[in-house]
Amino acid sequence: MNPADPPSLARAQRAWNKVRQELLDLRHPQGHWVGQLSSSALATATAVSALGQYRQHSLHPILPESRINELIDKGCRWLLAQQNHDGGWGDTDDSYSNVATTMLVIAALTLAGHSQPPADIPAVVSANRYLDKKGRLKALRERYGKDKTFAVPILANCAIAGLVSWKEVAALPFEAAVVPQRFYRFINLPVVSYAIPALVGIGQVKFIKDPPWNPLVKIYRQASVSPGLKLLARMQPSSGGYLEAIPLTCFVGMSLAHSGRADHEVVQNCIRFVDDSFRDLGELGGTWPIDTNLATWNTSLSLNALGHQPASGAPHHSPATPAPSQPTASAEYATPALLKWLLSCQFNEVHPFTGAAPGGWGWSDLSGAVPDADDTPGALLALRQWPLVNPDDQPLIHASAQAGIRWLLDLQNRDRGWPTFCRGWGRLPFDRSGSDITAHVLRALLAWQNEFGTPRVSKAIEGGFQYLAKRQNADGTWLPLWFGNQDHPKEDNPVYGTVKVLLAYLEADRISEPCCRQALNWILQHQNDDFGWGGGESHERHTQAPASHQLTSSTQETALVVDLLARVLGHPAYQGHPRLHEACRRGTQWLLEAIEDDKTFEKWPIGFYFAKLWYYERLYPLIFTVSAIRNVCDYLETVAAGESASLT
Repeated sequence: MNPADPPSLARAQRAWNKVRQELLDLRHPQGHWVGQLSSSALATATAVSALGQYRQHSLHPILPESRINELIDKGCRWLLAQQNHDGGWGDTDDSYSNVATTMLVIAALTLAGHSQPPADIPAVVSANRYLDKKGRLKALRERYGKDKTFAVPILANCAIAGLVSWKEVAALPFEAAVVPQRFYRFINLPVVSYAIPALVGIGQVKFIKDPPWNPLVKIYRQASVSPGLKLLARMQPSSGGYLEAIPLTCFVGMSLAHSGRADHEVVQNCIRFVDDSFRDLGELGGTWPIDTNLATWNTSLSLNALGHQPASGAPHHSPATPAPSQPTASAEYATPALLKWLLSCQFNEVHPFTGAAPGGWGWSDLSGAVPDADDTPGALLALRQWPLVNPDDQPLIHASAQAGIRWLLDLQNRDRGWPTFCRGWGRLPFDRSGSDITAHVLRALLAWQNEFGTPRVSKAIEGGFQYLAKRQNADGTWLPLWFGNQDHPKEDNPVYGTVKVLLAYLEADRISEPCCRQALNWILQHQNDDFGWGGGESHERHTQAPASHQLTSSTQETALVVDLLARVLGHPAYQGHPRLHEACRRGTQWLLEAIEDDKTFEKWPIGFYFAKLWYYERLYPLIFTVSAIRNVCDYLETVAAGESASLT
């Protein structure tokens, strides 16, 4: 950081104009944001395995053999180029090696049907050394613990490839999936709620390849095979992709194909989805992402980040000040067409996958998305600031928001927190309540409290804050459910989780509570030497920053903290706070330099998918930066007359 060039309002405004325009330029022609998820070695490996099994067992393939061969060959070519120096593979091209992905890649190379024996391929030799060093099956089971959501599918994939015995694959109670969904919470399923298709597909292939010795169990399970297939067909979206996810879809497809049902409609639809999701990279081969896209999520994030125009002379509204009577989103990007698109993403029927009631939003506008308690608050917050250019929009927005609020209220768990998908389904990761999810829901409820401030809403809000108070760690942090840092000892991301929770406290005007002061103190203590936040050794290695400007911090996490601090400094309880002021000043300097050096598209895995699958999203660094710089501009503008409190 150059002390001679401190952040100024003019400099921040230039940065805002740059990143704002970059974000607007990435819109879809319809006005929303699609983004781009990272290519995934894990997803690519499962796709290759599924295609290999389909090619081997299908009598009436829906794709020409030449197309199947092309997909397999290009997928293998890309995988072989992605192997890390230690012999393993990571989930993305910027991820550390892990046992799960490495086992899946070896299985894929085996099922691809190369002329050379798989065990003799140099890459496989190196990968086996890596697995031996890490502990193979023991390490895999330790990675996932009691959660069988991903451990069992990996072992089943390896059993299909002949790499492990079917005895190593745990039997899944696929017969339990055919009971009505409202009873799932009482069954204590060994997989998370959204992995029911894998429970059925893999449970059935295990049953067929390694039947139980008990004749009564065998008869009962045999009777459940046909109903299970009907359930898979009923849950499968029109796209063919369960959750729009390649891994989940391919586990189902390869399991049914391997058990003699390659020409079943479910498998045919799975293969169609795999074909549609392929990314052709030409001479580099081809790959697949873990999910098709996060269009709804990216759009709500973008709209909430853009907000109103900063540095326009408009007064700043702190959380302690009543919200402005007029919505603040810019009509330039909050168009009627975009409103129509966002409202169309709301589910208005009972969802066949989770049995969720109408009213929620999923992460995408595609048919495989499922309503959840993170995307729904994002959409509600975006709708709350919509400019009412057309008076006819108001009742539409009001009705949509009311349905969304009702959906969230019905989802609240008994512990007063919010889960991602389904209330009370289980205690496994991503089914239980999460701090970041709960905080996001609270922000949505607070935003609409003036319109829907019933006693039930007030009770839900208070219960949500009670849950958050119990979930705070001894060091003052909160840990998120769906985001991580691969350089953290436990792959958690306390920066992300703490920021998201503090935003809820800020918007409830509770930011001066002792728990928040402790959390803010942790944030101040964990500002990196380069004055950013987060990141780590893997980020430094993959960005290959020059020695004169080591960006060990990540744009994503630094932007999140700067965004929070700029807002907190506008609160009466923290105006002029010297330590917060200095941390925000230095963090802003870091972020402005990153913008000026075109670092706002630096990729780095921060997102978790189900069962510890890493991904990065192209838009995350830019969206988080847009929000941060907008709030920095607001703060600088508001305190421009008070030199002691400004960042200049």
